Amino acid sequence: MKFGKFFALALGAFAGLGLAGLAKAENIVVGGKNFTEQQLLAEMTSQLLKAKGFDVDTRSGMGSAAVRSAMENGQIDVYWEYTGTSLITYNKIKERMSPEDTYKKVKELDAKKGIVWLDASKANNTYALAMRKADAEKQGIKTLSDLAAKINGGDKLTFASNAEFYARPDGLKPLEKAYGFEFGRANIKRMDSGLVYQALKDGQVDVGLVFATDGRIPAFNFLVLKDDKNYFPAYALTPTIRKEVLDKNPKLAESLNALSAKLDDQTMASLNAAVDVEKKSVEQVAEEFLKEQGLV
Repeated sequence: MKFGKFFALALGAFAGLGLAGLAKAENIVVGGKNFTEQQLLAEMTSQLLKAKGFDVDTRSGMGSAAVRSAMENGQIDVYWEYTGTSLITYNKIKERMSPEDTYKKVKELDAKKGIVWLDASKANNTYALAMRKADAEKQGIKTLSDLAAKINGGDKLTFASNAEFYARPDGLKPLEKAYGFEFGRANIKRMDSGLVYQALKDGQVDVGLVFATDGRIPAFNFLVLKDDKNYFPAYALTPTIRKEVLDKNPKLAESLNALSAKLDDQTMASLNAAVDVEKKSVEQVAEEFLKEQGLV
């Protein structure tokens, strides 16, 4: 009887310790923007951190400005950002820099806001303008300068863009100014990023705004027009984290840097295509990649 009572008390004590341990598990809020690549990164990050013992709250599908504001306000702890976006959009730096200098500059400037840039990946998801390859070849358009010349020569080419790029300080208007042309408001079709690819593929528009690492570019036989004046800055894909959170959980850097090291343009294009072309779920693609790479 005494042994049974003691055993019950011991079980209760162990259970209490277990609950206490769970109560101390750190909750990490992972954010992400509202397009496939970002949804994949948010999901991969969430699955990776859960495997490392963290409680994770995932909030993907946010606008660029919204997720950045949420991080600055302490509502988001971790998300993947692009160096060029931080440089131009958030820090208002207009000077063109090398990829290395861009990373150093945003790391320095965002540190003052309590945001730490971890190791940049080799994936550079810069903006780009693309055409159907057959049409581009027929019209002799290989570069953005070629495109500008055609439009200035009187060709009416329609352009599909998401609303964000249309209004960004590193977006459409400055691009047109840099290359000396204008599509004209009547020839610009604003739509969600994902719809741009389908509209271009189906011939509803002549030119589309794309992301360089999107798997639909090769799948749909698009030609990315060369940015021959180097208008677009580097957009190195990088995990960012609030300093307060990293200070409490320094091992987060090791986990996130390990994931970053596995990413490059070809890898991201393949992952994006698995979702957008092969129609696999974001969760499935994320899980398969993390297991293949030995990260979980």
